[in-house]
Amino acid sequence: MKTVVIIVSAGLLISCGVVGSPVPPEYVGVAPTIEKQKRQHALEAERQAAESAEPTPTLGIHDIDLPPSEPVGIR
Repeated sequence: MKTVVIIVSAGLLISCGVVGSPVPPEYVGVAPTIEKQKRQHALEAERQAAESAEPTPTLGIHDIDLPPSEPVGIR
């Protein structure tokens, strides 16, 4: 019985306390989340602008007009 009490009390003592390092209040809340999302949206807009600025490859010489599709056989 004594060992059970010691194990339970040791478990309770170990479970009490701080799980991780403290987080400064500047990084918690809605305002930092909004700022982070604004930065992400700005980076995505820059990437999209860079992608649209690149010339799209065209077929050029390899552009071949194909004949219209018509049925080959009769059913």
